[in-house]
Amino acid sequence: MLIKTGIKELVEFVLKSGDIDNRFTGSDRALLGSKIHRQLQKQGGKNYSAEQSIVLNIYEGDIDYVLTGRADGIIEDKNGVMIDEIKTVAVRLENIDDTTYPSHWGQARFYRYAVAKDKNIDEIKVRLTYYNIDTDEIKRIVKTYSIKELGDFVLSVLKQYRRWAIFEHQWEKERNADMKRLSFPFDNYRDGQRSVSRRVYRAQRDQKRLFVNAPTGIGKTMSVLFPSLKSIGEGNVDKIFYFTAKSVTSRRAVNACSFLYQKNDNLHLKFLPITAKDKMCLNDTKECNPVACPYAKGYFDKINDVVFNEISNNNFFSAETIIKIAEEYKICPYELSLDLSDWSDIIICDYNYLFDPQVKLQRFFSGGGDNYAFLIDETHNLPDRVRDMYTATLSKKEVLKVKSKFDKSNKKLYSALNKLNSCLLGCRKQLEENKINHLVRQNPPENIDGAVDRFLTNCSEYFEIHKGEKIDEDLLNLYFDVRFFQKISEDYNDNYVTVYEKSGDELKIILFCTDPSDIIDEHLKMGRSAVLFSATLSPETFYRETMGKDGDILTVKSPFPQENLGLYMMDGISTKYTDREHTAERLCEIINTITERQKGNYIVYFPSYSYMNMIKQKYTEIYQKELVIQNPYMNEKERKEFLTEFENKSDILAFCVMGGIYGEGIDLTGDRLIGSIIVGVGLPQINVMLDAVKDHYNSDGKDGFAYAYQYPGMNKVLQAAGRVIRTDTDRGVVVLIDSRFSQPKYLKTMPSHWNHIKRINNTDKLKIELSEFWGK
Repeated sequence: MLIKTGIKELVEFVLKSGDIDNRFTGSDRALLGSKIHRQLQKQGGKNYSAEQSIVLNIYEGDIDYVLTGRADGIIEDKNGVMIDEIKTVAVRLENIDDTTYPSHWGQARFYRYAVAKDKNIDEIKVRLTYYNIDTDEIKRIVKTYSIKELGDFVLSVLKQYRRWAIFEHQWEKERNADMKRLSFPFDNYRDGQRSVSRRVYRAQRDQKRLFVNAPTGIGKTMSVLFPSLKSIGEGNVDKIFYFTAKSVTSRRAVNACSFLYQKNDNLHLKFLPITAKDKMCLNDTKECNPVACPYAKGYFDKINDVVFNEISNNNFFSAETIIKIAEEYKICPYELSLDLSDWSDIIICDYNYLFDPQVKLQRFFSGGGDNYAFLIDETHNLPDRVRDMYTATLSKKEVLKVKSKFDKSNKKLYSALNKLNSCLLGCRKQLEENKINHLVRQNPPENIDGAVDRFLTNCSEYFEIHKGEKIDEDLLNLYFDVRFFQKISEDYNDNYVTVYEKSGDELKIILFCTDPSDIIDEHLKMGRSAVLFSATLSPETFYRETMGKDGDILTVKSPFPQENLGLYMMDGISTKYTDREHTAERLCEIINTITERQKGNYIVYFPSYSYMNMIKQKYTEIYQKELVIQNPYMNEKERKEFLTEFENKSDILAFCVMGGIYGEGIDLTGDRLIGSIIVGVGLPQINVMLDAVKDHYNSDGKDGFAYAYQYPGMNKVLQAAGRVIRTDTDRGVVVLIDSRFSQPKYLKTMPSHWNHIKRINNTDKLKIELSEFWGK
């Protein structure tokens, strides 16, 4: 039996113990780690060989292990050979000795044993180099082991791992056999599905990136999921990650996997949807440490036995199932879901688990590429999401809030907060003197690095002194915000601007990511292949440019009869901000004309809540009709109730906003929705940030306004229009209302299957056209 795995992953898995305690650590250490490693490796001298590949072939019983790793450094000089492992920490170095982190020494011992066998020598030293990320202090601990001691240790770890190795080997064998013989779960492919499936399979086989621009309704979820499973069967892919922008799209992926189970008895396929941490938490205080949360205490002492039991008996782990398991064993459900993901074949999760530097799944994406298939749903959302993930903000208001909680008895921390506040105050005064509220600069902020470093150092000392106590939540939040701000400052490049924003007494310094394409490209390379798909990747060049500039594009025609969609453009009315008041009554008349001509469920989409509420007031005054209104603060229950209205009634007129939770991703098939009325071209409100995006692309020779405003706006229009026709039997109308829709630059963003759109200038003509459509 052959088992291949990483040394670091193996050792950490077997030797982990103790509590969950992320009060002072978090992912920020990982963000800084690689840079610190490079610095220390350069300082190692001529005898220091950095990043040395390690391969250890060893038998344990009937299992042949091929264990791989990468030593941070190997030092060979007149004193012999020494393995060096570098670890970044946020705890005082005087509190670290050779018993503090067993997994660190375990990893180093594996490396030392591999090198000793390779070089056929017995005397090799092991050195752990600890670097404190807040104080820049270094501590080195050196130990010497005999080769017998190391061999005994390695075998003891492998014996503990044995049951997992046997399970993994048997599962992969049975799973791959099932995937090879897996057949498409429907009687026939829809138009376009077969071509998508073929191209997805080829992309994964050939390790390529593929953009799929396919209209709503062809069944994109199964079109990309099915060939990915076949890729597992052929050994091209080890694990599938299905990334989504919203929970509603993740449910589609879950339903697709569940359908495969229904069609195939005893299918060997494990899938896991990862639910957001806040939704999974069983603790009232939402604090992840053994002091505040009983589900964090002793977690790592229990988890391996729990996981082995569950993966031996279950294939699908819903949020409800995971919470039930967590309550039974009194362990954290969110961390349990992450540990179960190691043994899952399909992981369904939000974009941030790949792209967000503070949230991403380090267990999968902290190193180089692997045999992962990335399936990225609703891809049109990705550039804006990643832009937000890599934008850092420092707020004077938040600094003052924390400062007010500490007096001069905490002299160092109080002084550091005061210094940080003074820097922000100086920025605010500069804006006030120039009588401006915003200032955009191409360079990172000056004269603040010292205050940031000082705060982080003194904050870390404060945490260490008060370890084991409850730490103020606002202080923790500020610590991580400042840490992230420091990280982005260090990585600042031409794809960033610095925005100074004043509002009253508040001053924010924002390190704003104008162009996320390099970041997206870097993260997509962490998988074997990436398939990025959406119904609205138009224009295609824009989306490829903003997502790494690499990859083939497949465009699929609509499979639905064109005559099922009545498509109309009312371009004789302006919905621009300055015209909204005096065109409001006419807009109400158009809405009423459409909804009166054929009774049924309609959604009117607006570019903003303020515009929506203005028309709502006018419409109810004139027509005295009941409306269903989207509220910006709806909770999960209210959102479901909103959609349930469309299930139970047949005469709903709903007002919603474009780009919101009801603007994309919802499936209201048949008579549940027969019309979308789209008011305006969806342009986001002009603001400093988007103007910075515009300027960035202008400087690159592109149409900055289109990249920042027009294309994202029209995407919202296309998504809203796509809510109407969901199956080949659906019939409905889409009416676009705005004078700009007939302009060439907007017409060219419309999909080819919209070539039957009709321009109408008055309600009388609209009545005739609608009567003709519904009369067919």
